[in-house]
Amino acid sequence: MSIATSTEKIEFTLEGLDCASCAAKIEAKVKELDDVLDASINFVTQTLSLKIKKQDQINQMITEVKAIVNHLEPDVIVKEKITTQPVKKTLVLENLSCASCATKIEDAIKQLPGIKQANVDFVSSKLIIEVYNKNDLSQRIEDAKKIIDSIEPDVQVYDTDQEYNDGHSNNVTDSEEGEFKKRFIQLGIGAALFATAIAFKFTFWIEFILYFISYIIIGGEVLLRAAKNIKRGQIFDENFLISVATIGAFAIKEFPEGVAVMLFYQVGELFQDMAVNRSRKSIAALMDIRPDFANLKVGEEIKKVSPEDVNIGDVIIVKPGEKVPLDGKIIEGSSMVDTSALTGESVPREVEAGSEILAGFINKSGLIAVEVTEKFGESTVSKILDLVQNASSKKAPTENFITKFSRYYTPVVVGVALILATIPPLIIDGATFSQWIYRALIFLVISCPCALVISIPLGFFGGIGGASRNGILVKGGNYLEALNSVDTVVFDKTGTLTKGVFNVTEIITTGSMTKDELLEFAAYAESYSNHPIAISILKAYNGEVNKNNIENYDEISGHGTKVTVNGKEILAGNSKLMIKEGIEFEQIEATGTIVHIAIDKQYAGYIVIADEIKEDSIEAIRSLKDVGVRKTVMLTGDIKKVGEKVAKQLGLDEVYAELLPDQKVEKLEMLDNNKPPKKKLVFVGDGINDAPVLARADIGIAMGGLGSDAAIEAADVVIMTDEPSKIATAIKIAKRTRRIVWQNIYFSLGVKLIVLILGAGGLATLWEAVFADVGVALIAVFNAMRVLKVDNI
Repeated sequence: MSIATSTEKIEFTLEGLDCASCAAKIEAKVKELDDVLDASINFVTQTLSLKIKKQDQINQMITEVKAIVNHLEPDVIVKEKITTQPVKKTLVLENLSCASCATKIEDAIKQLPGIKQANVDFVSSKLIIEVYNKNDLSQRIEDAKKIIDSIEPDVQVYDTDQEYNDGHSNNVTDSEEGEFKKRFIQLGIGAALFATAIAFKFTFWIEFILYFISYIIIGGEVLLRAAKNIKRGQIFDENFLISVATIGAFAIKEFPEGVAVMLFYQVGELFQDMAVNRSRKSIAALMDIRPDFANLKVGEEIKKVSPEDVNIGDVIIVKPGEKVPLDGKIIEGSSMVDTSALTGESVPREVEAGSEILAGFINKSGLIAVEVTEKFGESTVSKILDLVQNASSKKAPTENFITKFSRYYTPVVVGVALILATIPPLIIDGATFSQWIYRALIFLVISCPCALVISIPLGFFGGIGGASRNGILVKGGNYLEALNSVDTVVFDKTGTLTKGVFNVTEIITTGSMTKDELLEFAAYAESYSNHPIAISILKAYNGEVNKNNIENYDEISGHGTKVTVNGKEILAGNSKLMIKEGIEFEQIEATGTIVHIAIDKQYAGYIVIADEIKEDSIEAIRSLKDVGVRKTVMLTGDIKKVGEKVAKQLGLDEVYAELLPDQKVEKLEMLDNNKPPKKKLVFVGDGINDAPVLARADIGIAMGGLGSDAAIEAADVVIMTDEPSKIATAIKIAKRTRRIVWQNIYFSLGVKLIVLILGAGGLATLWEAVFADVGVALIAVFNAMRVLKVDNI
């Protein structure tokens, strides 16, 4: 996916904002403004963040936002701060087959002026460039193309989806298969001449000519690439090293070995390229959720169009067996849909008219008509694809270590090879230059760190892809690796461990007031709130609330609401609100959330609202203990009795109740200070109300992120289903990924070290050296692919 984004971010400080309901209204009104891409209010920090598309609209936007705030909350003081967002571009690098060269390209581009970040993803053959100034983007792209051409001239660079897809995407497989077939034939002819030279007795010169011709047929391309690289000043690459090694073998009249080593090397390279290509396809198949087309209804006609060409409000038809191309609402028909591509759930869901449906679902049975609610670029599937495809830009510490290691490994081994070739023959009696040059050639062949440079990123990217197939989105290899060190997992309660579906279970009145009257007063008090408790009261009331009767409405964060209805002051909230307002009341012992009601400063009764624990929450806590998590903690704003009961049912180690949003951050910091050094603390929340805590934790995990922009934005890991048990699955995938990655590191370095020692002692030949290079790389790639098999985790 090629992405070019350029937006302006405006951040407003809303001093004096103390009404949560008003904050929600302000956010909703601002989102309705033209040219606003996104708007969100953080009630805790009193900030409004805005993204707009056009830079020339900044002043107008500031004026309109201030007018909205002044109308809804005239006492709030608005201050703005404008931030230019960095511009990001994704380039497709076709024919990128050298992992070491990919690292060189990345390093060179990072040195360009104005570059904020550059990342070459060898696995997906993509370059992501991020610049500070959007006006520099075109020049930096041209500079990057020149760098790529100087390092890897065979690589073709495409900077737009259209340019790449129109000419290439449909023929990539055929082109690759044709190239592999051509290389097989070439190697076969060279191998036949080589076998002829070995099998029959010829004169020296005929034998030399046969070996030389087979050598050129087999390794001509390697020699040519090495010569071109030397001309560009690039000496220590794999082509140069294998060329020097095999030419050296010819120089000391080891003709059969020179040809055999080049043949072995080329065969190994061919199988390695095929393995990497297969790996790329396997990972791409995991995220094959991008819809190819949409059936757009135009009058009575149905037109097949690109999803990007469909607008909000358009009606599309989705036939059985087709992918849903865009987010929308079903207006006609019913069906069963497969959601596994997004959630990892194998059980189909039933949908009907009125149901929300997301891009990436697969329609299994009936014909449905869908009214589009999001442009393709803003759809759930588009955001998930962007997130997963760009996850490789956040490299794990192990990847960074290998990148740094490879920069020093090759020069050091080449330096040792030069010493071996020159020093021993001069100081050791009876030593010959041909003998020690041969040993030095072994060092040269082994000096390329391709096994590590290819397999390590492949392992992490495979882990991220495998997690996504299980409905777990990990935003980068750094977070995947961090999941190996989790010590403490902190949960929010509502919507995370519990279903967040509240129901009124009990209504108790005092004096002459009836239950229906108390419920009606409570409904008026909660009429402007979006809190799950408020929604449950309005649902239980099931009557019409005439908001014209409401004169004043004040939502007090962490306490409740105060409203005036037909001249009567209604207080609805927790015990803190009653104490704050000086209302005499009786402390209630009940399982659930207690909403106390007072009318004109007189206590009128209370309503009990209960939540339900999720089916797999108990299993989730037990699984976390099984994977090595030392402490599980719950933070909740509920009363202590409710919090302790839920914690006991689930087997949690600690619970902190009756917390305000800012107090949750304080408790999290306390827990973070108490964890062992180098260990990680995870916070799990719904990704909307818990954004400050998610940001503060070492790893933030958002639950139930399907369709939630705020969840995808706030967290480092997003559980697309609503299952807390997936957290343990994510940790298991992380541990398995790390295990396979380190297997490759130990195996690759171990084999190379052994062959280096044997080679220096004269006990290894070039054959073993080539195996230590391409053979080990091939084995490492196949081993890295095991990380994709996460079904048995």
